[in-house]
Amino acid sequence: MIKRLILLFCCLMPALSVAVEIKGVAQIHWVQAHQPDYWLNKGTGIYQYDSGNDGLNVAQGLLAMEQDLADELSFSAVINYNQRPAQSIGLTQGYFKYKPIVPSAYKWQIQAGLFYPRMSLENPDLGWTSPYTYTNSAINSWLGEEIKTIGLELSVNRPGRFFNSPHSFNAVASVFKANDPAGTLLAWRGFALHDRQTSLNELVPFANLPSFTDTALRFQASNVRPFEEIDGRFGYYFGLHWDYYKQSQLRFYLYDNNGDPSVLNKSTGQYAWDTKFVSLAWQYKFDSQWRLITQAMHGNTAMGKSRGVDVDFNAYFALVSYQHFAHRWSLRYDHFNVIERDNWLWDPNDSHGEGLTIAWRFDLTAQWQVGLEYSVANSFAANRDLWQWPQNERQRQSLANLQYRF
Repeated sequence: MIKRLILLFCCLMPALSVAVEIKGVAQIHWVQAHQPDYWLNKGTGIYQYDSGNDGLNVAQGLLAMEQDLADELSFSAVINYNQRPAQSIGLTQGYFKYKPIVPSAYKWQIQAGLFYPRMSLENPDLGWTSPYTYTNSAINSWLGEEIKTIGLELSVNRPGRFFNSPHSFNAVASVFKANDPAGTLLAWRGFALHDRQTSLNELVPFANLPSFTDTALRFQASNVRPFEEIDGRFGYYFGLHWDYYKQSQLRFYLYDNNGDPSVLNKSTGQYAWDTKFVSLAWQYKFDSQWRLITQAMHGNTAMGKSRGVDVDFNAYFALVSYQHFAHRWSLRYDHFNVIERDNWLWDPNDSHGEGLTIAWRFDLTAQWQVGLEYSVANSFAANRDLWQWPQNERQRQSLANLQYRF
């Protein structure tokens, strides 16, 4: 579907008289990290870096493009560069948006393509990045890995100013496909902390569990292809946004990929997972300098004919941020759990942890930014014992950042 959308856009380009608006971010980290090996290197570390990545790393490279096709129709796309596990460039967003000009207080729009549900208040910056920390919360790290929709979204907005009210509301509904394996990483790796976004058709590796050998899980690959269509079903989500004077913002979402956990693609080693969750995010601006952002999530995911792997998951974070002229300081606490509900004792899935992240960002100019971040996390994963590795790990990650925007 996305390939067809891009092909259509390319065919339209010669007829367009308005230039494409292109923005971008290039970011490098100087990293000092800690064992164990991270999951992209088949390990069980929950940060994006380990001690094997100490030194200079390309942390973020993205191009965001927006093109007005007509007065009411536009096309947007985001292309990301990932350095690991292998260098790659891929599409992370690509969608058409139709926003009619209507003589009514109620405004609506529809978008079609590849895009994120607007659950996050932590990631409002260019290309779904965060202006607060360089490492995302556990919740939004997972959303960036496994949750993206290829489908349609309808949004209806009730702006408060048209009703002489401080309250604005926005209702969202979507149907989608190709998010069937969502939940794989939570069950076998658990939550992680990073800023990596999975590209369309990208394969994300994780540790090769011993429980995948000569068992009911023998067809499961030690990787996930988050945007693969497996069972032919449509998923859906609903959302409600509330805004009070641009001071207090609340977003509630109900997501269900409607997966059939009995369906398996043996050629790719991917199951359709039955994944559903609710997410509640809130932002409160105390004044022009101080703000609080918090988000909580609770859900369940399962795979296999008899739901052989069946886990509940929940997570929350609280982030406080202070801005003074060109300086921004942010502090975030994360807590996350994966709770096993099935009876396959040879494939343990329990995991939990907590993390603390503090960051400073300084805008040298409108284009250049420097920053520092320190993060520490304690995590437990029951399946680490399958390798005789410690089930409890304490990890630290320090980084200095240089960013260029255009």
